[in-house]
Amino acid sequence: MGVFLTEASEGAQAAAGGMSLLGIILMYAVLIGALWFFFWRPQKKEQKRVASMLAALEIGDCVLTTGGFIGIVIDITDDTVIVEFGNNKNCRIPMEKSAITRVEKPGEA
Repeated sequence: MGVFLTEASEGAQAAAGGMSLLGIILMYAVLIGALWFFFWRPQKKEQKRVASMLAALEIGDCVLTTGGFIGIVIDITDDTVIVEFGNNKNCRIPMEKSAITRVEKPGEA
């Protein structure tokens, strides 16, 4: 009878070990899915939004830069824009398009 109990308990331990491996794999799959859902997916959405915003950039648009300056776009090239700051129209600074965080069209408020 003692041999029977030993063999039965070994079989139960082997089954439990197999289930724990499956549980670990399932846990990692859920963790990776959650990371994708909460981190990578919103980041890709934001990158698409910024790319479409910069693609729609036109001369005369009011922009907010990463430095906190608000100005008017007066010229656009492939990777850079020239932004005019201030009321006296003497401060024109070329900057990369990636430095623009927000765009407002002239008719928007």
